[in-house]
Amino acid sequence: MTERHYGWSLGGTPPKIHQHSIAKHEVLRAYLTAYLQTLISSPFQDRFRLTLVDGFAGGGIYCHETSREEVLGSPFVMLEAAKEAEFLINRERKKQVRFDLSYFFVEADNATAGVLRQELARRDYSPLFDQSIFVRNGRFQDYASEIIAYIRKHSQRAARAIFLLDQYGYSEVPTDLIRNILLSLPGAEIILTFAVDSFLNFASDLPATKKVLRQIGLPDVLRGRSIDEIKQSDPLWRLYIQSCLYQDLVDKCGAAYYTPFFIRSSNGHGDYWLIHLSQHPRARDVMTRVHWDKNNHFIHYGAAGLDMFHMLGYVPQYDTAYTGQSELDFCFDDPARKKSVDTLKNQIPHLIYPHLDGISFGKFFAHTCNNSPASAQIYREAVGALILEKDVHVVNPNGVIRRSAAQIHDNDQIIPSRQRKLFQ
Repeated sequence: MTERHYGWSLGGTPPKIHQHSIAKHEVLRAYLTAYLQTLISSPFQDRFRLTLVDGFAGGGIYCHETSREEVLGSPFVMLEAAKEAEFLINRERKKQVRFDLSYFFVEADNATAGVLRQELARRDYSPLFDQSIFVRNGRFQDYASEIIAYIRKHSQRAARAIFLLDQYGYSEVPTDLIRNILLSLPGAEIILTFAVDSFLNFASDLPATKKVLRQIGLPDVLRGRSIDEIKQSDPLWRLYIQSCLYQDLVDKCGAAYYTPFFIRSSNGHGDYWLIHLSQHPRARDVMTRVHWDKNNHFIHYGAAGLDMFHMLGYVPQYDTAYTGQSELDFCFDDPARKKSVDTLKNQIPHLIYPHLDGISFGKFFAHTCNNSPASAQIYREAVGALILEKDVHVVNPNGVIRRSAAQIHDNDQIIPSRQRKLFQ
């Protein structure tokens, strides 16, 4: 995972890596390890195909900014996470699963690509070159068609692939390219970084901003208002622009499911989005769980519950209750979890009551999760609390009544209580 100031040369000293980039490595490793285990659930499965793509691969090796220790980059994070997942999956299975994985590492800089090949060879990966490991020297945009064609051939039915697009800032990956990947590969997921703080510092109504937005594929007017107008008139203009920009971005990318959360920087580099785009709620939930597990790295500038950006939708008419920074900082910690459960408890009955025959837990989660920072487990905790308070009933397809959150499955029906309370 690279930034523009990083540079590699054969025989040279590896560049320093900052803690916020190490945080991205940790998220990538955790997500891959967890999600691969969810994809292989059948005890009869004996082969698993997947392609992992790093579109901005870098040189594969860094020096930690404080400890000066060697830190391996995202290509090696992918390779090691896949090995860890394979071990965890097979350690207790009678029928072993054979991993059939391919990797594309794309790097635009010639010297940097040379360093990556060298580091892969040093770790005995060279026999896999052009067999299952493909190092490409050039822009990701220029190799995207080749990679898509390979994935469609390699994994014909599922077309499973995970793309890491840790771009240099915010303008290297056009939204139409992301949309094409997701349309061409039904099993594809994309992990995209977007340096939104840097963009906000730069953004204006000048032609340079309009050019960048056109390059990304986004409108240069946000909900009918110009950027300069928003900056000059709104006290929380950064949050308002983020809300507009994020919604335009995910709409243009065409993903069914997405997460919009920020990685925090403690050393002045600015917050940026780590956006996960997929076509399945299960993938979305695994990434959300990683955010909660890695809560010291993440922040969400919005609300708990099912409408996390509601406070940003009516700027400049802010309620004074929402203008404090503490109200806007959602840190995926224990207080945020409690607030999420409490908020969901108040919101879920309003949405459940129109469904007199009930709605399945899985369907309810899939229909609402994009607008919530909560994981499926947090949803279950909220529904479990509603069960105890007799506000809803939950039954499985055979009519068995669920008594607690731990018993709730995706195909269970959430049914409103006949004796309804007034929810304020």
